[in-house]
Amino acid sequence: MLKKFTVKNYKNFKDEISLDFSKIAGYQFNKDCLSMGLIGKMLIYGRNATGKTNFGRALLDIERLMYDMSRNGEKSVLINADSRDDTAKFIYEFKFGNDEVIYKYSRFANAELCDEELSINGNVIFKCDFKNNKFDFQGLNIISAETVNTNRYLIQDNDVLSFLRWLINNTSFSYNSVLIKLSEYVNKMDLITVGNNRIESSTIDYSKFFEDLKNPVHLQNFEDFLNLMGIECKLVLKELPDGQVELYFDHKKLVPFYSTASSGTLALTNLYQKIVSKAVESSLVYLDEFDAFYHYEMAEKLISFFKTKYPKCQFIMTSHNTNLMTNKIMRPDCLFILSSRGTLTALCDATERELREGHNLEKMYISGEFEKYE
Repeated sequence: MLKKFTVKNYKNFKDEISLDFSKIAGYQFNKDCLSMGLIGKMLIYGRNATGKTNFGRALLDIERLMYDMSRNGEKSVLINADSRDDTAKFIYEFKFGNDEVIYKYSRFANAELCDEELSINGNVIFKCDFKNNKFDFQGLNIISAETVNTNRYLIQDNDVLSFLRWLINNTSFSYNSVLIKLSEYVNKMDLITVGNNRIESSTIDYSKFFEDLKNPVHLQNFEDFLNLMGIECKLVLKELPDGQVELYFDHKKLVPFYSTASSGTLALTNLYQKIVSKAVESSLVYLDEFDAFYHYEMAEKLISFFKTKYPKCQFIMTSHNTNLMTNKIMRPDCLFILSSRGTLTALCDATERELREGHNLEKMYISGEFEKYE
């Protein structure tokens, strides 16, 4: 689980901004929003241009660092335009069982690493200062990696490579090693922007999804998912004379799925492909504008679905839909406001009132109760 994330000087976040998953209030309702003592499901609100998408990109930057994942065509870390600092700084605090892991690094504007540091349970494992060419590997013995040949890493004549990434790929760790757990967690992180990713059947290749749906069980699972979300339908997959397959709504006459489905159904299908149909469960999912095409009741059902099906996965969802700002499905310590000043505040910390289960959070929000933190 990710315990805390902090970023500074990244895009519109000039000052330090943190998301602390361990800051839980004592609410006794909707405990399924929590997972292993940390926040597991949360909603982030914010006015337009406050940086909700940028915050998601910052959060997923570690995946890009360790696995060369590039998001939305972005090829570099963008430094805040009003800052004199020349690097963006990232700090990740993880909790794996009894182990606390802190990984911090900074990048220049061209995405090249400036420095990185790894600590486990308060012990520094390594420090790399690429800018000044200084390295400290004294703590490698703590993770039983004292025999690794760091000279092989230091003599590399190429772009600066994360030592953490190199260490994991060039050392034989046991399956229960904290570094293996860290690597697997990062590899299973995902950023999905729904609002700017409307499905158009003419531009998207669904062949792989169709191949998967050839399995009757998988087709039935997809149909059950749509029905669970309130889209009453029956699906059928047909093979065409040219060997291709096509998905249809099953009526007296077959109706092509992708050319007739609503934008909400297509967005839901896109989400299903990226999350539900995956063979491996994600560790953390940042769902930006996740309900852009959904009726609020469907959005509520989707949140309930995530809480039930993925109790251990951390879901961070951004939204403008105040209908979801309710204690019926969420709780005040799992509802956040991202301000234009670059602050992230839970509703329970955004008012002097003691928020309780009976409070109408949406009404309080619209009436300006939390305006100071917007």
